[in-house]
Amino acid sequence: MTSTSIAESVKRARRGIGPAGAGRKPGPVPVGRARKRFTPRTWTLIAFAAPSLILLLLLNVYPLAYALIQALHDGTLLETGPFVGLKNFGDVLAQPSFWSATSFTVVFTVVGVFGSWLVGLALSLLLRTHIPAGGLFKVLLLLPWIVPTVVSATSWNWLVATPQSPLPVIAEHLGFGNVLFLADPMLAQVVVCLFKVWISFPFMMMMMSSALASVDTNVYEAAKVDGATGWQSFRLVTLPLIARSTFVSWILMTIFCVNDFPTIFLLTGGGPAHATTSLVLLAYLTVFQNFQTGPGVAIAFLMTFVLVVISVVLYRQIRKVNVE
Repeated sequence: MTSTSIAESVKRARRGIGPAGAGRKPGPVPVGRARKRFTPRTWTLIAFAAPSLILLLLLNVYPLAYALIQALHDGTLLETGPFVGLKNFGDVLAQPSFWSATSFTVVFTVVGVFGSWLVGLALSLLLRTHIPAGGLFKVLLLLPWIVPTVVSATSWNWLVATPQSPLPVIAEHLGFGNVLFLADPMLAQVVVCLFKVWISFPFMMMMMSSALASVDTNVYEAAKVDGATGWQSFRLVTLPLIARSTFVSWILMTIFCVNDFPTIFLLTGGGPAHATTSLVLLAYLTVFQNFQTGPGVAIAFLMTFVLVVISVVLYRQIRKVNVE
């Protein structure tokens, strides 16, 4: 059975067409209705909602405008300082520390997004099968996400931070020597990325579980009738049908990873030797330790710009999935 024929049978099943024949053809697309004029009731509802909308707008626009003013001035936390234009952005882009933080942020985000997605998808597929104590298993899998980050970070510090911690002791008994997980730059990055996957996979598991629950079982039956194997059903049926939820989860997790301050700050503080310093942590250190408000806010704006670009790209993929 070829992949093309399986894909065609899936399309027939989604349109309500049986494997052996043609079904009812979709009717013509109705012409768009004319726009209705605003009624007095509509204007009344707008008048009642306007104060709340204006308040929400001010709460979001004012901090953004004030942050932009700070990014264009050479000031501190106490005063705005002289206007310097885009100089802060140029200075930030010329700093090696910015690009070092950018590279780690990219690695941290890619591992956090796709690592948690793969683990969450695998567990959501496992939970669809009949396993003993499935309800208790689901609750236990949610614990890494439910437990506060400070508690999880403290637990991981106890596991790896000192030579007397359990994992370094186990590594020494296995013949790897004195392994200091948070003192070696590379090992510290690995630990931080694994910690992010640990606290994030329950969110992905819930997203994928809800997406899988919405898939019509008739699609799988049609693929099975056409001779699809388990891997072909997963690749040609499951993944395309949950693509919309997958892209949404990627957008959300990308935002969570790029803006994740407590995970890194509590686990390593950005060390050792700034190996685990992300952009959001660099912005914090620049503003609240170096008291350079302009460059710190400029870093935050560059982060926001990159997040907007990534979100737009993934949102276009969602629109393509909806069209198909």
